[in-house]
Amino acid sequence: MIALDGASLRIEDVVAVADGHTTVRISASALERMERSRERVEAAMCGTKPVYALNTGVGLLANIRLEDDEIEAMQVNLIRSHCCGVGAPLPVTVVRGMMLIRANVLAKGLSGIRAVVAERICDLLNHGITPVVPSRGSVGASGDLAPLAHMALVLIGEGRAEYRGEVMRAAECMEREGIEPLVLLGKEGISLLNGTQAMLSIGCLQLTEMENLFYAAQTTAALSIEALRGTAAAFDARLHAARPHAGQVLSASHLLSLLEGSPIPRTHGEGSKIQDAYCLRCIPQVHGAAWDTLQYARGVFEIELNSATDNPLVFEDAIVSGGNFHGAPLALELDYLSIALCQIAGISERRTERLMNPSLNEGLPAFLASRPGIESGMMMAQVTAAALVAEMRVLASPASTGSIPTSGNQEDFVSMGMTSGLKLEQAVGLARMVIAIELLAAARAMDLRGDTSTEALERARASFRERIPAWKEDCVLSVWMEEATKFLEDDGWRELGLGRLMVEEVVR
Repeated sequence: MIALDGASLRIEDVVAVADGHTTVRISASALERMERSRERVEAAMCGTKPVYALNTGVGLLANIRLEDDEIEAMQVNLIRSHCCGVGAPLPVTVVRGMMLIRANVLAKGLSGIRAVVAERICDLLNHGITPVVPSRGSVGASGDLAPLAHMALVLIGEGRAEYRGEVMRAAECMEREGIEPLVLLGKEGISLLNGTQAMLSIGCLQLTEMENLFYAAQTTAALSIEALRGTAAAFDARLHAARPHAGQVLSASHLLSLLEGSPIPRTHGEGSKIQDAYCLRCIPQVHGAAWDTLQYARGVFEIELNSATDNPLVFEDAIVSGGNFHGAPLALELDYLSIALCQIAGISERRTERLMNPSLNEGLPAFLASRPGIESGMMMAQVTAAALVAEMRVLASPASTGSIPTSGNQEDFVSMGMTSGLKLEQAVGLARMVIAIELLAAARAMDLRGDTSTEALERARASFRERIPAWKEDCVLSVWMEEATKFLEDDGWRELGLGRLMVEEVVR
């Protein structure tokens, strides 16, 4: 069980709770902070001074003072009116991650809500009740208003939720589990809505997928080097010590560990081939730059996981209105991750082309066909990879530069971070397919050559061939491409030590 305290939530915790593997609660220290914070809010509501969202409207309506008997009704109206999401629902994992992060934000004790509000979010998580949250409708400031509103709607017993594989009325789900819907008091509605938790949930989950994909891309690239009889000379530690970007050093070291002791004969330095092409020689520079991008994003996400993103925030001596809900820090990183994915997928597609092209592939048959001419081999697989990379380039166009003013021009510069996150989610899936196609081609090329590689790469090939058997003549490749993609999605090499554990050992 994870105890939420507003200060120590990790990306790994988000993944565990999103997947339904871990339960949560609010820590004792957080409960005490929330109680003190609530006392300050109640004192403010009894005063004559207007305080944003406590006794006023919100957005451009902030200049409208509410009567005492209107405050609680406004909180419910706020949630209902902000449920303006459209489109396909977000995945259950994303919504669960969003709920977890929101509960942790409230646990900081700066929101001025009762502890029961955060505890009720934990109740939904622990009982497997997941609000149905439409994926479109957030501009990322004042945070992810629409997604969080659809989450909050379930807390008050309205809307729909997924429960044990079935979508039903939220009230019915809660009744089955003996959970009482919340009756919101002053400020509690706005405290559920302001924040970046939807885009951050996507970011945390996709960052984890990207880190896994990095390891898969490294191992696949090493197989391609072997199939093309390239050289590991470009991964010499001295080269990378001379340009010591952390990701570059890590990528080169990892590749060397995979290729060390290979018995495959090399053509490097023979005839006209003095150096390998960039898609082989510059893997550390490209993969490494992407890795550094991932690690910078990880740092940003970890800060945001434990940050107060409400408005206003309740401090001991004042209630302060600001803009911590603005998604710019996340939007930029989510866009940057999509660009980094384009690098990984783009260089992978170039290796796939080199494996196919008889002018470039060091004696392999054209398009890796058993009988070129009567068979087309994997010709069209490279076409598919090219199409996927082209689509990824569109998705890499930043959303964070495209602010459109909202709320009567009061919210006149927004982050579009949710759009950045949704694009990233698509891009990760496409990149995985591109790597899977290269893996199919590299394994096929190794089969055709009859070569045996290093112990590590042979274990990788063997595990891959358990899922995707070798073929001798033309076949319907889309079946194997989808299965290879699923293999990578399942992280098929982690248990063999070809993933994060090996990389961390190399770094040490």
